[in-house]
Amino acid sequence: MDKRRSAKSARSAVEPRQGAQAIRRALAVLRILAAGREEGVPLAEVIRATGLTRPTVHRIVHVLIEEGIVERHGKSGRYAIGNQVPELALARPRPSRLLVAANPSLQRASAEIGDTLFLTVRTGNDTLCVDRRIGVYPIQVLSIEVGARRPLGVSSAGVAILAAMPAQEARKIVAANEKRFEAYRTDVATVLGEVTAARRLGYGMREIGLVQGTKSISTWIKTPDGQPAAAMTVSAVRTRLGPRREHEVAEILLREARIIEQAIGAEARTALLRLPP
Repeated sequence: MDKRRSAKSARSAVEPRQGAQAIRRALAVLRILAAGREEGVPLAEVIRATGLTRPTVHRIVHVLIEEGIVERHGKSGRYAIGNQVPELALARPRPSRLLVAANPSLQRASAEIGDTLFLTVRTGNDTLCVDRRIGVYPIQVLSIEVGARRPLGVSSAGVAILAAMPAQEARKIVAANEKRFEAYRTDVATVLGEVTAARRLGYGMREIGLVQGTKSISTWIKTPDGQPAAAMTVSAVRTRLGPRREHEVAEILLREARIIEQAIGAEARTALLRLPP
């Protein structure tokens, strides 16, 4: 009797872990597909980026297709996020607390700096661009569109977010993204070096941006519990961000990042006060 009970308890302990693993694998596949936007991603790239076996990825993708979460392009054979996803997103129509808090700062910094400004959030091991403001300077760097997803570490925003984390956590994420770095012509050693430099400077800086001939500066934004959740970035042609102006732009971004953090904190405290006793 005791042996049967012990065996049943062991099965119960294993099954939830197996179920959680399947969900995490499916989410990993979805994040890779999301990075491919409308063009989609070849199955081979999903396999390489996730590190999962071909049969596992094939099985996950086809279940997601059956559920309308993923679709396969007929001509290219690539896989992309399906129509069901934006429909599910309608369940949360209100903008996030971060977007509301950041809006005045984005307007202010964009007017003051004049170059393209981006707001990027952390989502898992990725960054996601959620806002972009085009400045008044005649040459604008539109390197990333709203909705673009990148592995943490390949952009100055990702480097800034990693730099604001405990070193061990940052190294773990960088290691997890190693296979995906190849598509962006970078590697673990380079990313970790940039993260170290960002910690020393107090902000992330890319001498060579995602577009050749550009430069990017990013400051991290933390939530009230001290977790880095986002980054604010300025991207410009290199001649616009010489040493003196780099410092001036970084100061503006740092100032606005702190203002956003204060606004998020104030809203969080107000929300707590509204809770019923």
